[in-house]
Amino acid sequence: MDAGIVIEFGYFAVAVVFILGLKAMSSPATARKGIVWAGIAMVGATLVTFATPGLGNHALMIAAIVLGGALASWSGRVVKMTDMPQMVAIYNGMGGGAAAAIAALEFARGAVHGPGAATFAVLGALIGSVAFAGSCVAFAKLQGIMKKAWRLPRQNLVNVVLSALAVLLGAAIVATAAPAPGLIGAFFVLALVLGVILTSPIGGADMPVVISLLNAFTGLAVG
Repeated sequence: MDAGIVIEFGYFAVAVVFILGLKAMSSPATARKGIVWAGIAMVGATLVTFATPGLGNHALMIAAIVLGGALASWSGRVVKMTDMPQMVAIYNGMGGGAAAAIAALEFARGAVHGPGAATFAVLGALIGSVAFAGSCVAFAKLQGIMKKAWRLPRQNLVNVVLSALAVLLGAAIVATAAPAPGLIGAFFVLALVLGVILTSPIGGADMPVVISLLNAFTGLAVG
């Protein structure tokens, strides 16, 4: 059997286990089982990735896994249960940031070809950047770093204008065969600012709802 088919089947199987794990997390009675399933799926996805033919940078990948695993293990042990919401917020933000960083790297190395692939990369970058910046604000509010909501004059109008500008810059990237670094940089800066602006007016009591929405953003960006 062709190695590519085996790899694709492995990713499909991992995706199914991820979905089952997320479904189990929706109930307190099965949440622990769901977390275990999701963890198994993540290990499986990592192994499938390492098995991809022609993949390089194994040493960097292993170093990143060791570093990330050590930080997660340490933080999971020392963070109090009462501080779990902000921990979830920052972890979720890392997922969105990773999706945006991957898209940025693909644009920087000129690996995104065709309007279809470029459109998905732009969407992933925009949604991931918003999720990352918004989750950082949510963490700051829940941790007590930001003491109160911060609202701009004509906030709704600002949100609409920034969103429209981000979409226009994204469309310009898609329409350009080789987008300039300045255009890509401006797009990501605007997307990050948009994430901050959208989240900063919301009070701390509503942060769990915001985190749930940003969590969905992260999942969409990664997808």
